[in-house]
Amino acid sequence: MPTEFTLTRRVQFAETDMAGVMHFANYFRWMEEVEHALFRSLGMGVVQEYEGETISWPRVHVSCEYFGSVRFENEVEVRLIVTEIGTKSVTYEAVFSHDGERTALGRVKMVCCRMKKQSFESIPIPDSIRSRFESGSA
Repeated sequence: MPTEFTLTRRVQFAETDMAGVMHFANYFRWMEEVEHALFRSLGMGVVQEYEGETISWPRVHVSCEYFGSVRFENEVEVRLIVTEIGTKSVTYEAVFSHDGERTALGRVKMVCCRMKKQSFESIPIPDSIRSRFESGSA
């Protein structure tokens, strides 16, 4: 069973555009918010110390398809589903829905990296971190 995490948010006025619908850029912000919540639920952070080094998860691919709009005060469910765990990367989908209807589908691929002073170096996902993504628990 894939690891899943759900977050429910209400569209704020500041997140809408002149047409009164949630601005497309906010979908990306919400994808990051549900991603961070997943990491916390697994007892981790998107930037964390691991065996004396700092690791992080830069995104290497992000996309979002839109199927419907949501408006100010609408309650939106964002369901993150881990779809693939590679040697160095994790891919997930973020399914946005309102009143049971899918309104958008986001996709993110992030890579496990060792943070250096001015760069990132991709590394294999440590087994203890991989097992959390696979089991969906800390």
